[in-house]
Amino acid sequence: MSSSAILRGNWNYPTTIWAGPGRIAELATACARAGMSRPLIVTDEGLLGTPMIDSALAALRSAAGLERSATLPHTATLEHTATLEDAAVFGGVRGNPALSHVEAGLAVYRGGGHDGVIAFGGGSALDAGKVIAFMSGQSRPLWDFEDIGDWWTRADPAGIAPVVAVPTTAGTGSEVGRAGVILNEQTHQKKIIFHPQMMPRVVIADPELTVGLPRAVTAATGIDAFVHCFEAFCAPGFHPLADGVALEGMRLIHRFLPRACANGKDIEARAQMLAAASMGATAFQKGLGGVHAIAHPVGSWFNTHHGLTNAIILPYVMRFNRRAINDKTDVIARILDLPERGFDGFLAWVLALRTELGIPHSLADIGVDTDNAAVIGREAAIDPSASGNPIPVDAAQLQHIFRAAVNGTLGAVDAA
Repeated sequence: MSSSAILRGNWNYPTTIWAGPGRIAELATACARAGMSRPLIVTDEGLLGTPMIDSALAALRSAAGLERSATLPHTATLEHTATLEDAAVFGGVRGNPALSHVEAGLAVYRGGGHDGVIAFGGGSALDAGKVIAFMSGQSRPLWDFEDIGDWWTRADPAGIAPVVAVPTTAGTGSEVGRAGVILNEQTHQKKIIFHPQMMPRVVIADPELTVGLPRAVTAATGIDAFVHCFEAFCAPGFHPLADGVALEGMRLIHRFLPRACANGKDIEARAQMLAAASMGATAFQKGLGGVHAIAHPVGSWFNTHHGLTNAIILPYVMRFNRRAINDKTDVIARILDLPERGFDGFLAWVLALRTELGIPHSLADIGVDTDNAAVIGREAAIDPSASGNPIPVDAAQLQHIFRAAVNGTLGAVDAA
């Protein structure tokens, strides 16, 4: 049996996932399964016009049962739009997707008479694509559906279009999520938009689509997936299913992320990292923590890469949480078979991995300063992720951790 055959599988947890090299050839089948006949591909600026997107469009164009889309109106941000016979592409998503990206995508979706979304790309494109599909038939403004209490019940379920997700990075795991993180550009706040029906109907996890990912992006997104697993495992509460998924996700990342970074064409490593990313997003239904709570406002104010921001902040939050996660980190160190066990052994490995993968030690290294430290602390304290931190945190404590991460002073964040 070939290695490619071993890496293939069809899973139905937490949604339908078709995993394996070459599975992008089944995109039209996935659309049909999801009930689409006139799909809109939502992707980011970096992928627009690439062979990857062109090949996907060609596969859709040649498939039976997919209707020809109408010509898009000139008002629909045509600089980010390409129209072909059977489907259209909206490529106006940038890092840290914002309301303006969603609104532009909605104009293309409605103007083209589409009936579903193919969210194709990294976490930003996946989040934006899911939210565009969610909003396609809603009459209320986006912020009315923020993940607060039962606000999701305000949505008209009949107005939610189906989504097929095609991840091209192994990081956020947004392909298996029921939410999208969208930036409110007026307030500089990232908002989580949630609805159970935002879960994609089908995920195509094709590792060949991640082969061209630069080493630095592979590293940052890979550690993002690790942080998802780690924070979920350390979040308080009883959820042994999430804990088990998180532990296996960390084991896969420990083994395969360095390989994927060392050789970007290592299909086995790429496939295992795609699986681990989906596992992280599956596990964090249990909760996240201080890393994400701080990273979200940092990304909003400084437009930093989310995965890289998480990767830099991780050890600072670990040190703050030490007294609450000693037992947890000992379990992780044993699962990873680290040479030194306990918190110290685990932290040493995290720091060594960051060095090996070229992750900077401080937020200052990526252009972040402390001018808005108080604002970052306040925004982090009200971020939904903060409630999952193993030690309850307030704005002052989160500001303190943020300042330490900017300055690179790891020893300054131990909790009392």
